[in-house]
Order: sequence, then C-alpha cells, then structure tokens
Amino acid sequence: MTHSSLLIDGVHVGTRDDASIEKVTVRAPFDGRVVGTSAVAGPLEIERALEAAHRAFQNWRRSARRTRRDLLRGVASAVRAKSDLLAGLLSDEIGKPTTWSRGEVARLAVTFDLAADLTSSYGGEWMPVDFDDRGDGYRCLAERFPIGPVLAIVPYNWPYNLAAHKVAPALAVGCTVILKASHQAPLSTLTLAHLIDEAGCPAGVLNGLFCRPREAEAMAADNRIAMVSFTGSPPVGRRLKALVPQKRVSLELGGNATAIVCADADLDYVVARCVAGGFGYAGQVCIAVQHVTVHGSLYSKVRRSLIDATKACPCGDPREPQTVCGPLITAEAADKVMEWIDEAIAAGAVLLAGGTRTGNVVAPTLLEGVPQTTRLGCEEVFGPVLTLERFEALDDAIGAVNASKYGLQCGVFTSDARIAEKAFREIETGSVIVGDYPTLRFDNMPYGGVKLSGFGREGVRYAMDEMTELKTLLVRTA
Repeated sequence: MTHSSLLIDGVHVGTRDDASIEKVTVRAPFDGRVVGTSAVAGPLEIERALEAAHRAFQNWRRSARRTRRDLLRGVASAVRAKSDLLAGLLSDEIGKPTTWSRGEVARLAVTFDLAADLTSSYGGEWMPVDFDDRGDGYRCLAERFPIGPVLAIVPYNWPYNLAAHKVAPALAVGCTVILKASHQAPLSTLTLAHLIDEAGCPAGVLNGLFCRPREAEAMAADNRIAMVSFTGSPPVGRRLKALVPQKRVSLELGGNATAIVCADADLDYVVARCVAGGFGYAGQVCIAVQHVTVHGSLYSKVRRSLIDATKACPCGDPREPQTVCGPLITAEAADKVMEWIDEAIAAGAVLLAGGTRTGNVVAPTLLEGVPQTTRLGCEEVFGPVLTLERFEALDDAIGAVNASKYGLQCGVFTSDARIAEKAFREIETGSVIVGDYPTLRFDNMPYGGVKLSGFGREGVRYAMDEMTELKTLLVRTA
C-alpha cells in the first residue's frame, strides 16, 4: 500500500509511522479498495513550506542555467525509469484507464525535457536602438527575471502532467514552488514531488503538500507567495483570484468543448475521435468533447455511426487494457452526471445511447436536441456525455460556440482552408483545432482559455513568461 508523506525543505514530513501528522485514506474510485494513505499538512507545515520556498528562492534565482537544465533532465529520466509504477498509481488512485495513464506519464517526461531545452536560450534579448539618432552609442538588453515562489494548485484528473506544467517552467526560470495536491489525488502528485527531490532538487526549491482548502487559501494570501497558478473549477478559481487581487494569478478553469463537423469531414475519423475525446477517461478532461454539431449533409450518417460507436465503447475497470471509459472520480460526481442527463431528457432531449450507471461508472451517453437552458447544454459536465446537433450555415455553428460562457478549445473537422481561416479568426476560444477534435494538446503550445475558462497561458515557454518579469537595461557605451 502506497503512503505519501509531505515534502518540506527537502524533508519527508508525516511518514507512515509519524503519529503527529494527520493521515487520510485514499480509495480507488472503481471498486473502493484502499490504494494508500497520505499525510495532511496543517498550519505548522504550511508555515514551514512557505519559509522554505522563500528562503530557497534567494539562491535558486541566481543558480546557473546548466544547474536548472540538469535537474530538469534528471527528472525526465527518472520519470521514464519509473513509468510503470507511476502509470499504475494513476489507474488505481483516479481510475484513469491504463492507456491514458501511460500517455500522461510519457507526456510528463516530455514536459520536463521541454523546460530543460529552453534553459539555454530563454529570457534574454539584445536589441538595437540606433535606428534613432539618440541611440548612437547605446546598447539595450531585455531580460526576464523570476518573480518568486509560486503556489501551484493541481487538479485530480492530470495530477502528474498538470503539475509538471507549473513546476517545470518555474524551476527552469529560477522560481521556487509549493506544489499543492488535489484532495482526490494526493498520492500521485506527492509521489512526483518526491521523485523531483530524489533527482537532486535543492532543499526548499520544491515543496509538496496536501492540505485542506483553508490552508491553501492562507498560502495564496501569504506575502511570500508571488504567484498562484491554479487549475480546477471556476468557482474555486474565481474565489482565489478575488482573495489575492494584487498578485499574479493564472487560472485554467475548464470548458464545454464543441466539435464542428463540416460537410467535407471524414466520417469514420470524426466518429472515432469524438468517441475518444468525449468518453476517454470518462470525459474528465477540461477539453473533452461535450458537443458535436454536424452539417446537415452528413448529419444522419454521423448520427447513426455515433450511436453504434457509443454503444460499443468499452467501459469499466481502468486496469483492463481495452477500457476507454473508466469510473467517475467519486459517487457524487457520478450522481451529478446522471442528474444532468435526466434533466436534459425531461426538458426534451432524446437519449440515443447510454444513460445507465454501475457504481461510479456512467456508460458512454449520447443525447440529441439538448436544450441550451439545461446544465448539460451550457455547463461543463465533466463526464462521458456527448450532445448531438445539426447546423446548415457555418456562421450558426460558430455563433453557438461563441454563445458559451466558456472558451477553452474548439475542434473543426474540415480540410477546407477557407473554413479553417474563418474558424480561427472568428471562434472565441483560446485554441482552434482544425481537422481534429478539441481534446488535443501538445505540451509546448500555448494553452488556456477566455471568458470563464480562465486567463493566462500554460505550455512550457508561455508559463515561463507568466512566472517572470521583464526588465530592460539600457547602457551608454560611448
């Protein structure tokens, strides 16, 4: 059985035999068996972590780029060496299907490598000023400097790679980090913290905690924290931002992504990708496909194929290699998804497939004609549910996407360059994916949303921008 202690100033706090620190039991969402235990930080541990991160920043900010690069490379190497262990823990703790778990671990290593790659070139630029008569005899340098300790708050659904998207850029630029694990996935995120420590991270540069919301809010408000980087629900994100209005805050708050299927789309590819993007990992992905809107010329064919594919989508035990749709993270999460399905049907939606539940596993579900006034029509379901609609004019499909209060990613299945250009210019989301589903992210691309989907960008170099301050040096040399 796994036990995760806290990591504070390079010390394991709350080990299995330490009775002075509170522990919680973590159970598998699929079958309820005990996966492990985790230590819980209280006010004393929070204060120790804050002081450690503040103190360590004074040296880490001045560390050589090669030192930071070597640490990041070491973490990537350690992740690959322990990939089976890390993936297995994911499947047990959060019910992520094996294929998805292995994919997250692979991306985890890549994210640290991307940060290592950037250490040699990021953050400094000499620029000429002698285009102006006054600039003769001057040189100008713009350089980015780390802003200070970062509080990185990570959700349960990607407890490794979303942690990496905060930790790796911070370490690369010279910031220290307090990494706060989700209450639903403390084992995975704290395991990553210890792996980083074992790779040679100096004491205090990375601190790994699991604590309750009131302690997390206290950390966010503390003057020693320079930035809060949060991924999670909109209500919690907005509360954090209101709590620290004077601080730099990056918020990634999810969405209810749409796949627009144009008349020239490849039918088989569309259906396969919408099933993968809507039902994979039970739809517990910020950029999961939630809405599929299809051009009228293809609608009946897509509808028929999507019904068959939804019914055939393998669901159940996440440890089985064929499983696509595993359990929801908790019984409460499964209750919510079923309530939203029932509400939509009561409001006039037609159930085409699914709509059943076994334990925490909600069967892949497809509904047609979901009213926008229902929660399933306008909010983020975070479950294995697709809604199906038709459109005749592209402007109508784009208008429906733009009417959403969210704006993270949108997919447009087309090979028409004119449609692609129009979609990119007019769709109000942080990213537009052409020729594929919206559930596609590469770890070097800028990632983030607009409207209630948050603000700020991740994607390693773009997160590095968020965690640094630009300073200009102008030198008279003559």
